[in-house]
Amino acid sequence: MTGIPAAGSILVADLIGDSVVRVPAEATVAGVAKALVDNGVGVVVVGDDARPAAVLSERDVVRVVAAGDDPAAVKAADIATTKLVWCEHIDSVAKVANVMTDRYIRHILVERDGELAGIVSARDLLGVYAGDADDELV
Repeated sequence: MTGIPAAGSILVADLIGDSVVRVPAEATVAGVAKALVDNGVGVVVVGDDARPAAVLSERDVVRVVAAGDDPAAVKAADIATTKLVWCEHIDSVAKVANVMTDRYIRHILVERDGELAGIVSARDLLGVYAGDADDELV
């Protein structure tokens, strides 16, 4: 035994670090797409509230394009997701992975003391589990 915790027992607080990307509510979907690409993220928070009420993801942008709507004319606030899923910063990777799987989502907002501390993505969790698998192969 190496003393290294199994991937699932790692806290999500250990995965957050980069600042959350935000866009103003009046931003267009085209502006959101640019923010996603420029920052290399899959989701942005819409608005400046300490505890956000809406997010917009790559999937939301794709839906606008697939519907034939003009991304430069559609406002972020009009299509942003408001049914947000939160976890606590002390939740385990395993718990958060189960919530993501059960809800078919790719991002969870991380809360600390009632405010947004970060966002964890499925890619973040995959990185943890892949690292654990690599350790087992050595």
